[in-house]
Formats: sequence, C-alpha cells, structure tokens
Amino acid sequence: MKHIIEGKPAQDRSQNTAAASVRLIEVDEDSAGQRLDNFLMRHLKGVPKTHVYRIIRSGEVRINKGRVSAETRVQPGDVVRLPPVRISDKVAEKAERPAPAKDFPALLDDEHMIALSKPAGVAVHGGSGVSFGVIEQLRQARPDAKFLELVHRLDRETSGILLVAKKRSALINLQDQFRERETGKTYLALVQGAWPANKKVIDLPLHKYLQADGERRVRVTTADDPDGMRSITLVKVRKLIEPRPLQGLPAMSLLEVTIKTGRTHQIRVHLSSQGHPIVGDDKYGDFDLNRRVQKQGLKRMFLHAWRLQFNHPASGERVELRAELPPELADFVN
Repeated sequence: MKHIIEGKPAQDRSQNTAAASVRLIEVDEDSAGQRLDNFLMRHLKGVPKTHVYRIIRSGEVRINKGRVSAETRVQPGDVVRLPPVRISDKVAEKAERPAPAKDFPALLDDEHMIALSKPAGVAVHGGSGVSFGVIEQLRQARPDAKFLELVHRLDRETSGILLVAKKRSALINLQDQFRERETGKTYLALVQGAWPANKKVIDLPLHKYLQADGERRVRVTTADDPDGMRSITLVKVRKLIEPRPLQGLPAMSLLEVTIKTGRTHQIRVHLSSQGHPIVGDDKYGDFDLNRRVQKQGLKRMFLHAWRLQFNHPASGERVELRAELPPELADFVN
C-alpha cells in the first residue's frame, strides 16, 4: 500500500489535535473489490463512522479524482484521496493501541473462510466510539493470517453467525452472494405480543436517516419515497409464550425471521412497524417492557442470527450453518 502525503499538517488552536493532511492512497491487490466505506474504516482509525460517511457524501473523498459513493468498490491502482481529518490526541493514541487478542467459537474454519459465533455486545469492527470489534480482535489472535476481512455485518447487540474471509477471492465471492440474494439468512427474534399466524410477509420500503446527534436510524416509508429501499422479511412463528402476570410480562412470540434483503435494522424496524417490537430493542422497542424483562434477567436485545445458507466460495457446495441460542436467550424463553 502506497501512501502519499499532500499539504501541510492542519493547525487547530482550540485543542491539541493529531496532525491532519490530505492523503493519497494507492489501492493494492489485497484491497481489490473492497467497499469504499470499509476501506476508509481501516485507514481512518478512531474516526466515527458517521463522519466517514459524511466526508464521502460531501465529495471530499475521491477515487482517481472523481466523486464516489460508500458502495463504490476500490480496484488495484486506484488512487483514493482522503481529506484532512482532525481527531484529538487522546483518540489518536487510543486508535493506535492494539485490540486485545481474542478468537471466537468457530462453526467452520478452513483455508478460505471462518464462520464464527459472535456474542452480543461486541461490534463487528471499531468505529463510532468503539475502539475495536470482532475483526480487530481476531487479527490480533491470528497474527500469521495474511488476510482477514468481514464478509458482512451484524448489529452490535445481535448475536450469531458472522462470516470472515481469509482470501480476497473468498471475500468477493461471498459478498457477491449476499448482494445477489443467493444466501439464506434466518434469525430468531422474540417479540412483544402474539404474532398473527397469517402474517407471513412484510414488504415495506425502508428509509435511512440521521438524527440531530448523528445517530443512524431507519423508518418504514412509502413506495413513492425516492430514498426508500424495498425490503422484504418473511416471518414464521416458532413458539408462543403465555403471559407471565406475576412478572408483569405480556404474551410474546418467538419468531423465525428470514430476510430477503439486507437493509440496515431491517428486522427491528419491520417487526416494530407491525406493533410487535423485538424484546430488549433499545432503539425501536417498548422501553417499559424492556425495563421489566431486564428485571427478569434479559439484559440484551433478543435477536440472534441463527441459520445461514450459502455456497462455499471454493467448492461451490451448498453450506448450511446453525448457531443455537446462547444461554441467556434460551433460558429466558424456556
């Protein structure tokens, strides 16, 4: 990876800041095919994700002098322009500090990829106030691995199956499968209320937006919204849980939720839009119910990436993986 520095370090008299200057980075073979937002996350350590997306949208980030989007895929030989980004010395020092080494339980581990079981409460990568995530810890735990990249993402509070590629070819193959909807992704979600048996498909577009504080949110929108993205969720009732009056808990439903599109917060927003929010969801859920279930021992969102189907990137063989409910979720429903 070639780094070329342009310009002088920016001065900021209001606070001590890490040196900021325009950088031109030439993309090498190991980064070929990577999404621009993911590429930037690795080169702008300690910069919040919301700021990364902001400088892309503003046109400050360019590839070969042209404007690009977050979804643009970088190619070998591309020259990426990074604008000056100021971060405090404290944040810069923290970003340079290596993540603690940690391996995660593997459901599949071969020379092409790893399928691991991610615990809740752990981000998949650093950013937005999080110093490190699964991928940084995994790289520290496997220093001899030349290539480890996330194939897809899970929300921080969601547990379950997460794929990591060990080769660029595997990464591109698997990401193409996700993009072309050739994968099968089914989650287990516990929701408030008795889900109607005849409600099996939710086909509602979703609109992403930022709150005043920069936090990313999603809402259901209308078909004529130019920024709406079609989103399809399939729902199957696995188990109905009777009310628990002594604990002040209503009826709940354990659902198998299969997503045909992979939009941000899709399951959480779709289920909530039907009047059945996910138990423990601190963004789109019932906050009063969340307080009550916390007293009964459930201290996280009840959403788990349970089953994943895909074609192996090398053999082409269809693979089906399952990660059973972690103890804190299984104990609650049982």
